[in-house]
Amino acid sequence: MTPDEKKQAAAKAALEYVEVGTVIGIGTGSTANYFIDMLADIKHKVDGTVASSEASAARLKQHGIQVLDLNAVDGISVYVDGADESTQHLQLIKGGGGALTREKIVAAVAGKFVCIADESKLVDVLGKFPLPVEVIPMARGYVARRITKLGGNPIWRDGFVTDNGNIILDVHNLEILEPSKLETELNQITGVVTNGLFALRPADVLILGTDQGAKTMT
Repeated sequence: MTPDEKKQAAAKAALEYVEVGTVIGIGTGSTANYFIDMLADIKHKVDGTVASSEASAARLKQHGIQVLDLNAVDGISVYVDGADESTQHLQLIKGGGGALTREKIVAAVAGKFVCIADESKLVDVLGKFPLPVEVIPMARGYVARRITKLGGNPIWRDGFVTDNGNIILDVHNLEILEPSKLETELNQITGVVTNGLFALRPADVLILGTDQGAKTMT
């Protein structure tokens, strides 16, 4: 199977977690896009969606799927999104597409977080994929210096602005042996909105697309 076919297999398997008559959260990225396209076939079963980015909201609306403001809903039954890396403990790095803050918010609200990815995203140690950190623009230099002291090499994602109007620092050269600890340390730096580690709130279910089809880990 090609990487895209593996992503599609994972997305299709995630449809089983859609609860009829509920609001569901939708993530951002190529694998989430496959899920959105498949959700269109059963859109009558859900009361609406909450999107983690403007791009996903636009794609949902193109399919005629209702997109709701998170503040207007009482809860989200399940959140389906991809990942840039995952460990076997379902701790993730997310944010390659720059939507990490809204993704983290929707994941926090959801009753269940289902992560969908191809098998190449499963790693023993997080950090080979650069860790995105969303930063208030005026704090970019200060935050970069603080991250350097933690052993990372922060690179400004030049020309990119998040849906929240902020910038992204992609942190290279990290071997993240204690994801929860690093997630907390980074979030405590003044000027950081949040970072792409999903360790304090990991996925509840990881669905990996493999040559043998979808494989589920919990």
